[in-house]
Amino acid sequence: MSIEENYNISFIAALALREKQIQQNYRPIIAVHKWFARRPGTLFRGLLLSEFGKELVEKSYYQSSSLPSITVADPFMGGGTPLLEANRLGCNVIGTDINPMAVWVVREEIDALDLSAYAATAETLAAHLSTRIGEFYKTRCPITGRVDADVKYFLWVKTGSCVACHAGFDLFPNYVLAEDVRHPNYVLICPSCGDLNDVIDPTNPGVCNCGALLVKDGHVKRNKCACPHCGHFNQAPFHGDGPPTHRLFAIEYSNAEIKDRKGRLFKKPDEDDFARIERVEGIWKRLKPSFIPDDPIPDGDESSRLHRWGYERFRELFNSRQLLALEFSAQFISKIADERIRRAFATNFSDLLRYQNLLCRYDAMALKSLDVFSIHGFPVSYVQVESNFLGIRNEKGNPVGSGGWLNITEKYTKAKSYCTAPFEVEFDGKKKTTRYIKGEWIGERSIEYPDALYRGVDIRCASSIEVELPKGSLDAVFTDPPYFGMVQYGELMQFCYVWLRKLMGGAFPGLELESTRHEGELTGNATAGRDIEHFAGGLAEVYTRMARALKPGAPLVFTYHHNQQSAYLAAGMAILDAGLTCSASIPCPAEMGGSIHIHGTASSIVDTVFVCRDRGITPRAWLFDDALGLARVMSVELASLRLAGMKPTAGDIRCITFGHLTRMAIWNLRPTWDRFLCAKEKLENVRQSMDSIATVDAVKAQIEYLNSPELASADNGQPGQQLRKILDAVSF
Repeated sequence: MSIEENYNISFIAALALREKQIQQNYRPIIAVHKWFARRPGTLFRGLLLSEFGKELVEKSYYQSSSLPSITVADPFMGGGTPLLEANRLGCNVIGTDINPMAVWVVREEIDALDLSAYAATAETLAAHLSTRIGEFYKTRCPITGRVDADVKYFLWVKTGSCVACHAGFDLFPNYVLAEDVRHPNYVLICPSCGDLNDVIDPTNPGVCNCGALLVKDGHVKRNKCACPHCGHFNQAPFHGDGPPTHRLFAIEYSNAEIKDRKGRLFKKPDEDDFARIERVEGIWKRLKPSFIPDDPIPDGDESSRLHRWGYERFRELFNSRQLLALEFSAQFISKIADERIRRAFATNFSDLLRYQNLLCRYDAMALKSLDVFSIHGFPVSYVQVESNFLGIRNEKGNPVGSGGWLNITEKYTKAKSYCTAPFEVEFDGKKKTTRYIKGEWIGERSIEYPDALYRGVDIRCASSIEVELPKGSLDAVFTDPPYFGMVQYGELMQFCYVWLRKLMGGAFPGLELESTRHEGELTGNATAGRDIEHFAGGLAEVYTRMARALKPGAPLVFTYHHNQQSAYLAAGMAILDAGLTCSASIPCPAEMGGSIHIHGTASSIVDTVFVCRDRGITPRAWLFDDALGLARVMSVELASLRLAGMKPTAGDIRCITFGHLTRMAIWNLRPTWDRFLCAKEKLENVRQSMDSIATVDAVKAQIEYLNSPELASADNGQPGQQLRKILDAVSF
């Protein structure tokens, strides 16, 4: 079989939709360390079984499979999803990434770990930190008087000073600490005395006990702030040289003694809370740290925001309590004798950083910390949240809150447990069943199956432009390449990498490079001068190298979506330069619609899965030469996606359209393609070919014309099966 014959749109889309809502529940392995824009593991499992399985994918999906003679490569490894799914099925895998942090993460995901030894070390570390710094995460409960209640979150607000009167003031954009979603009422901060007030109607909040009028809106508007003392309008960043200053204004805490109170426990900091901060700062000033990096923050598209606010070095993004806790943690980790266990905790340490910094924001609706990478950038907001570094448990023993060592080690344990006992989640209506797939596992060798064949795992930190693989050595390439102009992985991961490298040492294998940034990175970046031609040229070179290494007829499969046509021009040029054609362009949901960086925008959650080969067949019905022809193809696909539970948006339709137009442009251009033209000419040739077939607006109009109730329920309610009913195919 092949993907073109076997892939079932509605079946895989339903799995991918569910996975992307709570991905850690479906693929716990991703919790080893943060990576960006991970595609659904269910999608790549479905693609692999569609290509190499001996049964229809919906039958083989929940069965144990073994593909020991198959070698799969991923030249843009990232977080490793395609490799993990291929390795789990028994394939030999070759993964490459230019970012050393990606290479570290994937090795941690695949390498075996003694979970008993890991758990014992985690307990020792927790006890060590509790002794050293535990007192700094306690507070007095004003309700019961308990003096050692656990702090969940410290809330800080940036402060500024007026350039006219030189008086200081808080930079509150609004005074809402909590909304009435997960707390019974709104909680408003008094702008006069700072007391916290439960309010039923925030539009008519009344007055504080101090007599001051409560208000919802703060002084900061669009990076301007009227001084509350003299009225002068100040401009962001509202302070002089150096990083901004902060003031602790609220604490969310936990107290098991309070049983019948609904909602969260908030308090205004008292004298003891401020005294703890003074003690922390005193200890920190006297300490000579060994593991706090002093690396400067390089210029970049994302890091330029940090520079505007006065941050020059990475250590300035942390307060004294966070730095003290991180230093004590690093000291402990550096002394772990077992290298594999030390690597695991160094990885945990790196992942913890995204919650333990001054860029984390407090979600007033969900009442939780939003980690630094929640919007795939470096957000500098006016209100910050500091999570309990150790983490806390409730009376049932479950972790409370987020961002502490306890949270990190628990999810890491679940991630590595999944390696030895992977599972799939099966649905029968609303009934959900966890199906452990006996005989499958992740790694080179299996503890559970000692007689199982060794699986080749070749992970490389290098540019795939420079990778040489033997001709005819690959059975497939499955990858999720960079999306032009999107996430700046190199800039963002430097935030973690400088700490990891300081902890483990630059001479430690895998940490030889000083930076996660590389001039050859295939993302658009204005600061580095990387434009669409750089991106297209690099992508083409990688695909050309992969095509040479593929066996005849073997697929190069990649997921792709972008809001702009220009990015698809690059994909088309890369496929054509590699001497391949596109035999299928299949839609599949691959993002979570609720993601902070997507929600409320015109972005699509649907990827196009491009299937490319040097020879093979494609169904004749998938070929088209105008908007009406494409609308007919897409109407069946959109019905398949709706059957899976998705509601395609205008953004989804746009991206699906671009995917199909790219496929047909490749089909039409391949016979006369000249790969030796300059990139600008080749990109324009792809554009003209796409535009000569149809425009997005024309396709949308034809879809609306064809979108009758009868067509929406075509193929007896199973449009995904229509792929297998097309017998008339075209060879290439």
